[in-house]
Amino acid sequence: MEIPSKYSASSVESKWYDYWMEHNYFHSTPDEREPYTIVIPPPNVTGVLHMGHMLNNTIQDVLIRRARLLGKNACWVPGTDHASIATEAKVVAKLKAQGIDKNDLSREEFLKHAWEWTEEYGGVILEQLKKLGCSCDWDRTKFTMDDDMSEAVIKVFVDLYNKGMIYRGYRMVNWDPEAKTTLSDEEVEYVEKQGKLYHINYKIEGSDEVLTIATTRPETLLGDTAICINPNDERYFSLKGKKAIVPINNRVVPIIEDEYVDLEFGTGCLKVTPAHDENDKMLGEKHNIDVIDIFNEDATLNSYGLHYEGKDRFVVRKEIVKELEELGAIVKIEDYTNRVGISERTKAIIEPRLSDQWFLKMKDLAEPAIKAVLETEEIKLHPKHFNNTYRHWMENIRDWNISRQLRWGQQIPAYYYGDGKEDFVVAENIKDALELAKQKTNNNALTTNDLRQDSDALDTWFSSWLWPISVFDGIRNPENEEINYYYPTNDLVTGPDILFFWVARMIVAGYEFKGQRPFENVYLTGLVRDKQRRKMSKSLGNSPDALKLIEDYGADGVRVGLLLSSAAGNDLMFDEELCNQGKSFANKIWNAFRLVKGWDVADIEQPESSKIAIDWYKARFQKALADTENNYCKYRLSDVLMTSYKLIYDDFCGWLLEMVKPAYGKPIDAKTFNAVIQVFEDNLKVLHPFMPFLTEEIWQYMAERTPEEALIISKYPELESYNSKLIEDFELVKEAVSGIRTIRKEKNIAFKDAIELSIINNENLDASFNSVIAKMGNISNLRIVTEPIEGALTFRVKSNEYFIPVAGTINVEEEIKKLTEELSYTQGFLKSVQKKLSNERFVNNAPEQVVASEKKKEADALAKIETISASLKALQ
Repeated sequence: MEIPSKYSASSVESKWYDYWMEHNYFHSTPDEREPYTIVIPPPNVTGVLHMGHMLNNTIQDVLIRRARLLGKNACWVPGTDHASIATEAKVVAKLKAQGIDKNDLSREEFLKHAWEWTEEYGGVILEQLKKLGCSCDWDRTKFTMDDDMSEAVIKVFVDLYNKGMIYRGYRMVNWDPEAKTTLSDEEVEYVEKQGKLYHINYKIEGSDEVLTIATTRPETLLGDTAICINPNDERYFSLKGKKAIVPINNRVVPIIEDEYVDLEFGTGCLKVTPAHDENDKMLGEKHNIDVIDIFNEDATLNSYGLHYEGKDRFVVRKEIVKELEELGAIVKIEDYTNRVGISERTKAIIEPRLSDQWFLKMKDLAEPAIKAVLETEEIKLHPKHFNNTYRHWMENIRDWNISRQLRWGQQIPAYYYGDGKEDFVVAENIKDALELAKQKTNNNALTTNDLRQDSDALDTWFSSWLWPISVFDGIRNPENEEINYYYPTNDLVTGPDILFFWVARMIVAGYEFKGQRPFENVYLTGLVRDKQRRKMSKSLGNSPDALKLIEDYGADGVRVGLLLSSAAGNDLMFDEELCNQGKSFANKIWNAFRLVKGWDVADIEQPESSKIAIDWYKARFQKALADTENNYCKYRLSDVLMTSYKLIYDDFCGWLLEMVKPAYGKPIDAKTFNAVIQVFEDNLKVLHPFMPFLTEEIWQYMAERTPEEALIISKYPELESYNSKLIEDFELVKEAVSGIRTIRKEKNIAFKDAIELSIINNENLDASFNSVIAKMGNISNLRIVTEPIEGALTFRVKSNEYFIPVAGTINVEEEIKKLTEELSYTQGFLKSVQKKLSNERFVNNAPEQVVASEKKKEADALAKIETISASLKALQ
């Protein structure tokens, strides 16, 4: 086959991905091999590929491809999450554009639109992952709303309810007025916002007195049902037992006493609005205060808002302040910074709201999950410092609000048969619900028409927490062949931002429903940031188009660019130049391959220099392999890649190929050539997880291969013992060659001109290395001597001394002038350093490391002066 002169990533990538798919290399079925299983963190079905996905899935692909090369039965399960809030918002927006209101549709009609949207736009991200080279078992692709997945969710809900762990409660919840649903505490982000603190006068009933309260939310005064003072506050003793009048609506409310009120904050008087503040609600329950909800579900005001009915809360805030000013009720307005909760999904400001919701008791469920990570370490977080975050969350866990006021999702399997709050049963289907309702009511006349299912859907995380189990049907069929073979899975790769949302909950589910950990290791990636350390986002416009990057630099180039600086848990400062570096690396390897395949091979004797070069590289390869194994175990994939990068770029391309390269127009011996091909193939195996396309392309060009011999399923190199002394000694050889080349460059001695070299071998380097030095330095005559050579240029490598004769190689007069100038400069530099060191005040008062640095400068200058002086002496 003719080898193209340039590597074309675009044509190569599509060719080999199709080939891998055609031969089913990604597919896994249970067999006698050791399984290695990863489940993908399912991206939102609405999603498109961004830099976070690129990093996360590249890491997973590296791990799964390496496992495949190690001979394990590698199974990477892909899929998508139905993303209740995000997807429903997109469907609602699409309907609105068509002039359709969601509320005018039945549940079935809305779900039909949602499925149509999902089928048209969903799953795009999975196709994009193929462009990146992800070797998922696409036959296993799952969606959290698949029938079998939904059945598992419902089965789990019923099981937990029957165990007394799920309950329905009327609680203050986090309400997202944009998505019109409740959120769990973990789905609320807190940000600092600059606002105002409004001081407002309330009249005291039956007198001319007033009291002043301070609030950041004046619009909620329409829901005030009490004023609270601290019973120990001498300022307000006269108000005890009296009543206050709420401005605007003139509602008369009691003045209650409670030590909860902070004497120091604001005015020491607290307006109590039980429907719109968690702490006010507790006060209200304690003092039996009325609860008045003034908001609609979209945070506009309801009929309690009087003439503000139908207006948005923030519009009302401005208008109500103006009205209060006109009434003379505003005392003052101050700037005030406070923490505001916003929806993690829609970014809308959260509204506290009283609502009937479904909750899962978490404290007891969390215990095995805490023990597994923090005590027995059955599950390991990488890096380990995330254990502290995990501990804080899990030891302070609250009950999980699992219901959502949405239609897109698994509908809660609770069926109501009466008007009371307890008039319901929980069952997997309506048929079972009917039987339970008949038993509960002792009424056999009930029919399914008498039952109505709860309209809420379950939180999306309530389906994805089952992901490692449900993708193998382990909930519905707990002893099936696949769950017994693939579970528990091995590694989970995800972002630390969902450590609690998803990772911790999967651990909880694993122990509750399988009695086992769901995975052994959790690799927590950092966030991808730009060069200015800003998180990449659409709003900032600093996130590059992932597919465009692949188009410009090739998938391998992008993968290398991402992983070169993405140590576990550390944020990646993404720079497009890193992808260019990856692309250049691919070109370097391609050109090295073309060089090797361009050599003529002959049955001739192997040179001594080639033999020692091959022996050295094999030892160097084994050391690098041991280093990468160690770093794989620690999930330091950036270090694995960097080790492989340096091995191939520097040692293989920069040294080995140069050492064995035949002279121009001459053939290479067959023994060396075959050895080079062998180590080249080993290089490709080590690099394949990171650069799958390039490596498969070269592998297939190297020889005629059957599908059973493809690189993707080849055997990973085995760790063997290696000669560390050979590696150590060869570093001296490399320094010697570099020293010769430096002199050639500085003295303008062309490389084509052979020179002589004499060595005082104080390091006792093996004589076999001389052949390498001779070849790499173009040495015509190499001698081992015991005394310095007069009239020669010299340099040192450790205690070894190297001498290159001057005669006929350089312009002596120019060299003497140059060295004299350099000697004068260095002597001057030494004088200034010694002056500083002779100053007792400096030596006694300067930091220890500063003094040490100056002493090193002195030693270096003295050594340099000695070398220059020796060179001058040799020339004179």
